[in-house]
Amino acid sequence: MSATGLSARTEDGVRWLVLDRPDVGNSVTRAMQRDLIDNLERASADPDIRAVVFTAAGTKHFCTGPNLRDPEMRPSQDRIAGDAARRLRTGSQAVVSAILDCEKPVVCGLNGVAAGVGASMVLACDLIVAAESARLIELFVRRGLAPDGGAAYLLARKVPFNIAKELLMFGEQITAQEAHRIGLVNKVVPDDQLTAEVTAWAQRLARGATRGIAAAKAMLNQALDVDRAAAFATEALLVEQVASTEDVAEGMAAFAEKREASFRGR
Repeated sequence: MSATGLSARTEDGVRWLVLDRPDVGNSVTRAMQRDLIDNLERASADPDIRAVVFTAAGTKHFCTGPNLRDPEMRPSQDRIAGDAARRLRTGSQAVVSAILDCEKPVVCGLNGVAAGVGASMVLACDLIVAAESARLIELFVRRGLAPDGGAAYLLARKVPFNIAKELLMFGEQITAQEAHRIGLVNKVVPDDQLTAEVTAWAQRLARGATRGIAAAKAMLNQALDVDRAAAFATEALLVEQVASTEDVAEGMAAFAEKREASFRGR
């Protein structure tokens, strides 16, 4: 574990990023946010990393939001106009953007409660496997706060609009099973099977056509933000870029030879 409280390791082409401060609900500090962003950017650039897992230590909390004991996270009594917006842009919004922009697929292993900004980080991931005991809470209104960390942006793209409003306006806790029913998570498994299931999903992605997966992620993330012309222009550009990769040549050869493709992520 690093001094920031983020544990990071690479196994079989998968970069594991673990919030490792269970004694304080895996709440995030500014240093941890910077460490997360740095790790995600390096995962994008490293050809030997082909998937990312984002999870947390312990079983009670995934992330309870910002650690207000960190002076860089709690509101200042003498702040001036613009301070809060700047802190948000360079903090939780930057983390959510780093997850969305990571060129490698990010699988969340949701264990325990993810609240507020913790929930936003979960929802920014590409695929979410949740333990049966996991919970999501958009608790901003419980504190009198406006939603932040991209909460409204993410929810509006994942669930029907009225459901997004219900989650943000009531701030009620929802179970992993309910999150699965409304489409917020991909799969729910018994708590003792979470690590094995997340590992299996990540390794399957790591064996895949990494550049093709990156292109699919980029297209899907852009799809709800642009019109058809812009979406098709991006598609054409990415298809052109991926077409020259070694993995496309291997995929075509494997099809012709009636065998399983062996992709290298290049």
